[in-house]
Amino acid sequence: MGISERVGDALGQAVEAKLLREVLASPISVQHLAIIMDGNRRFAWKSNLATSIGHKIGKEKLERVLDWVLDLEIPWLTVYALSTENLTRPKQELETLFKLYVEGLRDIADDPRIHENEVKVQIIGRRELLPESVNEAIDYAENKTKNYGKFVFTICLAYGSREEMIRAIQSIASDHAEGKISLEDIDEKAVSERLYTADMPDPDLVIRTSGEERISNFLLWQMAYSELYFTDVFWPSFQKKDLLKAIRTFQERRRRYGV
Repeated sequence: MGISERVGDALGQAVEAKLLREVLASPISVQHLAIIMDGNRRFAWKSNLATSIGHKIGKEKLERVLDWVLDLEIPWLTVYALSTENLTRPKQELETLFKLYVEGLRDIADDPRIHENEVKVQIIGRRELLPESVNEAIDYAENKTKNYGKFVFTICLAYGSREEMIRAIQSIASDHAEGKISLEDIDEKAVSERLYTADMPDPDLVIRTSGEERISNFLLWQMAYSELYFTDVFWPSFQKKDLLKAIRTFQERRRRYGV
């Protein structure tokens, strides 16, 4: 490693340490962090790597980020791993992703740190659209962690927020038709309790990587008052200092409910 690289590493470590001190010193904490993990393919293309390698590095990055979230004692982490729209991607790419999900879910379920920290792992989305192997891995991870609740790690697979809300509306309409709920009782609570996230708090902070500044059908109802943070960093290149910077930005904002 050359002198310039050593200096760069030292500066990076100093910045990270400073951000960590500021985050921990703040009276404001993130209770629910949501992340749109974007940029695996563009990272691979830019690095002259196969797309599958980009996804694999992205999987490994998620494991690192989960470690950072546990260290920071953020009780809720939700990540957008696969949208319903993503299911139209080329078959070979989807097969790679499905294998990574199986591997990742089983690795997480068997990870001692998951059990030491009592992390509940749960998956939300249209599971019927996923292969049997992925569903078996989901069952494995959820069953091994179902009695935990100190931390909750939620993975959105085959997920689309508009569809989630439509299903909630259909459920309300059905209950109204059967006389189980009156028009006067149809309110925010009635909708929220019919969503996949019924037992979860809304996200405080939503991070999207890769430079895109949109929310792509992710937690549309739930993030009504969330703070949004966009970074140009591709997901596989996301570092702890990037996470700390996002949290620090959140802490410095004055949250408003309404306009």
